[in-house]
Amino acid sequence: MSILHIDSSTRLTNSNTRIIGQYIVNALNANTVHRDLVVNPLPAISAQDLMGVHSSSDEQRPSLQTQIALSDKLIQELRDADTLIIGAPIYNFGIAASLKQWIDAICRAGVSFKYSNQGPIGLMNIKRAFIITASGGTPIGGDMDFVSGYLAHICAFIGVEEILHIDASGSKGSPEQIIESGKQQVDLILSKEPTNKLSNEQTNNVAAAI
Repeated sequence: MSILHIDSSTRLTNSNTRIIGQYIVNALNANTVHRDLVVNPLPAISAQDLMGVHSSSDEQRPSLQTQIALSDKLIQELRDADTLIIGAPIYNFGIAASLKQWIDAICRAGVSFKYSNQGPIGLMNIKRAFIITASGGTPIGGDMDFVSGYLAHICAFIGVEEILHIDASGSKGSPEQIIESGKQQVDLILSKEPTNKLSNEQTNNVAAAI
């Protein structure tokens, strides 16, 4: 087993998503690549280079080649992992800009997904993704949550087989209660392995019931 752990919380200490994400890493006890998009932000990309990356341009402009090399590296980190962990606080009802930049770098036609007559097909072949969503009051899964569903769509889009939601929202009580609830959700999911894993429908039911 190998893990790619993505953190995007600007809170470097006492972060619900960071603490619960690390709890999952410790529980799985596997080789892990940790990419912290706040401590080590991705370099800025120009509009011209962004279009070049997504069109797989063969232009030799140095800035474009640097961005393509970075995109290739980020995609390879996904390709090497069978478990993806994404810590995603809700900021103004959406994801952090740093996480959006990572998504823009890893979603590339012909590389991480391809188009077919049946629609897009993900190419990453990742076994599962844990999406840890935190908010200060926005109900996870509610009408104002534009994070958990969006990230689930992106994960499915690039080829994640199973998507598991962890609710770390502030509406669940004190910080200690929120962390404990998140850990219990993780424990419940992992208790079903390896012979009785939750289906996507069961996972959604668990997330909705918490």
